Amino acid sequence: MGIFQKVTALLTKKQKINKEIATLQKSCKHGKQSVKQIRERLDSTSPVIRYVCDECLIVLGYPSDKDKQNFLRE
Repeated sequence: MGIFQKVTALLTKKQKINKEIATLQKSCKHGKQSVKQIRERLDSTSPVIRYVCDECLIVLGYPSDKDKQNFLRE
């Protein structure tokens, strides 16, 4: 199997995994959330602080300045 075929197969798997993750996140009730430091994009080197669901890890929103300061103190 050549490089092209391997890359194509991996991209197909990645697409299926991303679709499964999206389905799980859509069905999640997001009952508990936390302030976490994440990378919003895979090509980003700078982490950002966001509210994230503790169950499905979806980004839910932006914390207030007070919540950011509390997170940074921990």
